[in-house]
Amino acid sequence: MMVNKHKSGFVNIIGNPNVGKSTLMNRLVGERISIITSKSQTTRHRILGIVNTDDMQIVYSDTPGVLQPNDKLQQSMLSYSQSALNDADILLYVTDTVEKFTKNEVFLQKVRQTKCPVLLLINKIDLIDQLALERLVEQWHELLPDAEIIPIAALSKFNIEPVKKRIIELLPDSPPYFEKDAMTDRPARFFVTEIIREKILLYYQKEIPYATEVVVEMFQEAAGKIHIKVVIIVERDTQKGILIGHQGQTLKKVGTMARKDLELFFEKKIFLEMFVKVEKDWRNRDNMLKAFGYQIGEL
Repeated sequence: MMVNKHKSGFVNIIGNPNVGKSTLMNRLVGERISIITSKSQTTRHRILGIVNTDDMQIVYSDTPGVLQPNDKLQQSMLSYSQSALNDADILLYVTDTVEKFTKNEVFLQKVRQTKCPVLLLINKIDLIDQLALERLVEQWHELLPDAEIIPIAALSKFNIEPVKKRIIELLPDSPPYFEKDAMTDRPARFFVTEIIREKILLYYQKEIPYATEVVVEMFQEAAGKIHIKVVIIVERDTQKGILIGHQGQTLKKVGTMARKDLELFFEKKIFLEMFVKVEKDWRNRDNMLKAFGYQIGEL
């Protein structure tokens, strides 16, 4: 009797900031796992999204955009991207039609040296014509000669199905790495922080979103509802004032937007309390970064 082999593998998504990695992740997983905004550094952690069938498990991994670190937080973010090169069964290197293809030569060199299959996905192809796309494909083929190149438009889902099909073909034979009902490796509290942080990224300008961290102090479930208490950490008193706004109105608007998304995510009524606290220079303090779940000293 024929026994169907089970396939499993880690499919890691890497690339520079703002090329559409998180949009692609959500398209591949079919769930809203990664937060998406037009600002760089939206993704700070490495987030897993798990797709299961009877004979297959794909563990997708969204990573922060590759950047030159200016503080310890950004060093930690870069370490997630570096580690994604080492433990991938399949690597998805995402670029787009806007960025310069020589933007990060050092990281590209590491991608060239990887031993696993690399799919080079050129995103946002709806922004250029066919001739320009063909030139771009040639340039990328010279830079990463061993990579398979697939043009996509993640936002409109163009060519996403061929990417999924190719991933399945390349998956190694392996038992599952996670329970079959798992959708992610992250607990519910993590998605609370991500959804609130997304609203802060969308609503505030300049340094406020980048100086902010969200900590869940209470997550209490009851029949049909969840009571959540969060503390938003900033670095300076002036940032605290901007975040709260006149008579607390700005923070209240952010809370309302976040609560609506949280209710959709958890499919329950949400009671959300938010407070703001100053922790000076937290992005460069090892103890604070560790407390917030970041890798330290991994580079």
